[in-house]
Amino acid sequence: MDKHNFVTIADLSKEKIMYLLAMAKEFEKHPNRELLKGKVVATLFFEPSTRTQLSFQTAANRLGARVIGFSDAKTSSTTKGETLKDTILMVSNYADIIAMRHYIEGAAQYASEVAPIPIVNAGDGAHMHPSQCLLDLYSIYKTQGTLENLNIYLVGDLKYGRTVHSLITAMRHFHPVFHFIAPKELAMPQEYKLYCKAHDIEFHEHTAFNEEEIADADILYMTRVQKERFSDLMEYERVKNVYILRNSMLAKAKPNMKIMHPLPRVNEIAYDVDSNPHAYYIQQAQNGLYAREAIFCYCLGITLDDVKNDKTIIESPF
Repeated sequence: MDKHNFVTIADLSKEKIMYLLAMAKEFEKHPNRELLKGKVVATLFFEPSTRTQLSFQTAANRLGARVIGFSDAKTSSTTKGETLKDTILMVSNYADIIAMRHYIEGAAQYASEVAPIPIVNAGDGAHMHPSQCLLDLYSIYKTQGTLENLNIYLVGDLKYGRTVHSLITAMRHFHPVFHFIAPKELAMPQEYKLYCKAHDIEFHEHTAFNEEEIADADILYMTRVQKERFSDLMEYERVKNVYILRNSMLAKAKPNMKIMHPLPRVNEIAYDVDSNPHAYYIQQAQNGLYAREAIFCYCLGITLDDVKNDKTIIESPF
């Protein structure tokens, strides 16, 4: 069986992305299976996480695997001076696959180069978040019926937001029009604007955020201003509440428009938006389970045909 790392979405072709989305759809039909029975999944989180860590662990458990790992680097031997290389090699003795989050950009790529087992990048610094990107793509596909020719508005922390960086690289196959809405301090980095130009992706930059500005959106992707990425807390205080989406701003929204957010939210989406039919961020998080089940199977050499022909489905009693 072919085994794969899942370190960056940029490595995946259009066909491979659609293949993984088809696999996620199969898992949404039947999430409880024993495809990974006998396997051990290690979740190594050197940086705090709630949704990502729990959904990776839930995905492993629902597929019949056992889970080991840590959620705080302070409980690992890194506090004794153990290098990342040695940690990865040590855990590789015990597990069949590693899902890791790290605060240093490129850490997952490095781990994939030294590990004898597949590595799944659960977020590396402000760089990439490919599993979040896959669930975002699945959420967009489910709600829009296509990934092609969509108006996607990215709002908030576009400088440090690894989720939006991953989404840009993945959408290069699907002819989107991006709208970047951010204060100048958190504008989309030049490297991603150059990436858009190199791949003929149309984009527009804005600082205004109001009802008129977002009226043409198919996807309104809100992001949190990440306090943990700021070295200057005064700068954080200046920008933390610049853009807040309120229910009153959605009167002119297109019928198909959906609001997405990688979560956690702080103040950027008011609670009165939650009951609006355009709100999709809770369902988006649920889609993470199916996307991460697909990632585990893909990395461990289980094919879409294997999933479709699976006889280990456990039907839910509910």
